[in-house]
Amino acid sequence: MDERIEEESTEKVPLNFLERIIEDDLANGRVPDNTIVTRFPPEPNGYLHIGHIKSICLNFGLAQKYQGRCHLRFDDTNPEKEDMEYINSIKSDIRWLGFDWGKYEYHASDYYQQLYEIAVRLIQEGKAYVDSLSAEQLKEYRGTLTEPGKNSPDRDRSIEENLRLFEEMHQGKHPEGSYILRAKIDMASPNLNLRDPALYRIKFASHPRTGDTWCIYPMYDFTHPISDAIENITHSICTLEFEDHRPAYDWATDIDGIEHAPHQYEFARLNINYLVMSKRRLLNLVKLGIVDGWDDPRMPTISGIRRRGYSPESMKDFISRIGVAKVESVVDYSLMEFCVREDLNKRATRLMVVLDPLKLVIDNYPDDKVEYFEATDNPEDPSSKTHQIPFTKELYIEREDFMEDPPKKYHRLYPGNEVRLKYAYYITATSVVKDADGNVVEVHCTYDPESRGGAAPDGRKVKGTSHWVSATEGVTIEARLYDKLFQTEYPGKATGNYLDDLNPDSLKIVTDAKAEPEILNAKVGDYLQFVRNGYFCVDGKVSTKEKLIFNRTATLKDSWAKLKEKMGV
Repeated sequence: MDERIEEESTEKVPLNFLERIIEDDLANGRVPDNTIVTRFPPEPNGYLHIGHIKSICLNFGLAQKYQGRCHLRFDDTNPEKEDMEYINSIKSDIRWLGFDWGKYEYHASDYYQQLYEIAVRLIQEGKAYVDSLSAEQLKEYRGTLTEPGKNSPDRDRSIEENLRLFEEMHQGKHPEGSYILRAKIDMASPNLNLRDPALYRIKFASHPRTGDTWCIYPMYDFTHPISDAIENITHSICTLEFEDHRPAYDWATDIDGIEHAPHQYEFARLNINYLVMSKRRLLNLVKLGIVDGWDDPRMPTISGIRRRGYSPESMKDFISRIGVAKVESVVDYSLMEFCVREDLNKRATRLMVVLDPLKLVIDNYPDDKVEYFEATDNPEDPSSKTHQIPFTKELYIEREDFMEDPPKKYHRLYPGNEVRLKYAYYITATSVVKDADGNVVEVHCTYDPESRGGAAPDGRKVKGTSHWVSATEGVTIEARLYDKLFQTEYPGKATGNYLDDLNPDSLKIVTDAKAEPEILNAKVGDYLQFVRNGYFCVDGKVSTKEKLIFNRTATLKDSWAKLKEKMGV
């Protein structure tokens, strides 16, 4: 046995079922050249979503672990729904996750000529025929799960007639829907995918890569397995919904002349509550204007979570935690957020930002004085840098940090109570200023000059701490507070329409947030924590030099920790 495999097999972390299969294949000489070859084969008809991360990590991760290679192949068999925009976004998403396919980039359209020649050979061997049944008739003839299908009247066409008609289809002599090429397998098969599946259909559509070269296009279930075979894929890994397609996959890779026959293995796809991860539904959200594009930070697309501020490390940790299984299940959204918080806590720069500002005036502080307090960028990082925060007579605090008539156990600021301003001084509220409607618009207080740095010389303690921003030295920013796009665990389950469960509060825009001036140094790609308000990032799509806009990645509330406690994890 390969020493590398033997060493990895003795690790304490148990192998998943795919790793066990691969190690057994390697150990028993079933892998050509002893080289594992996987592939990630997206259809370029939309943006990748969180569910695809599991497949990306699996295929690229297995290739890395066993020192093989992973191909990136675009299964571009439907020109009407495909676009170069999608191809470019898919590449960006994979690179963002930290994976690279190197020179192994392929397209199913690379094999169109080979696929056409294989189809012609099937006709010549009497294994395929041109069918003229309409879509409605095809459905009728196909049968059901309990009743066998019946042969098309065209199934017994002569080989010569089939070759002529297929060539005419190729030459564009027949309209769309008039003919399809079907495999001649078994209309009585208990597996509907083997009931003479379609191999080619007529489509007068320009392809993003081949242009108008073709007006007949191969079907996915015909193209995909043959593409795997051409590329010498050793382990074809897909999600469970393709399990019923495996016999059709095996039929295609067993066609005479195809020298390599990969095996298909299915794993449970990633399902997360509160999310929809159907490309069709996500495209509908974009078309209806419910979101502002595929990369809207509320979308479960990889470009959406990247714009929202998720880190690739947090998502790979999330995938690692949920593992690889053969049984479908639903993962709790809070676990994903837990992984995001865990990762960002280690890397985010801390800044003080007040989202709902209330003016605070320190009456006994010098009018024109500006002093600075040193703040650590990230207390979780021993090598963290520091920055300076300006402090002045007039400040802003969060409106929720003051109450004129507080309930019991309210430990923040109220008349006569003393609290600590983070990094700075102890203050005591003395009076308020109200507007004509009776709303508090300004709080007056006094400070203890001896408590600089947040510790009183007499050792007294306070229970409340507020963050703050200088009213004169701070800057105004826009913050976008994102929440789940859907407000129910299973969107559409109750009514049948997922749009009925949209969360009306999925986005709140704060245009007058106050921030310490250090925020002006933030760049796209930086991870930030607004003290007590959550994790944020610069929105690179809408920010300008004149106006930085920040997206909230996640709140600081850790509901997953509570859930783990209940579960005894």
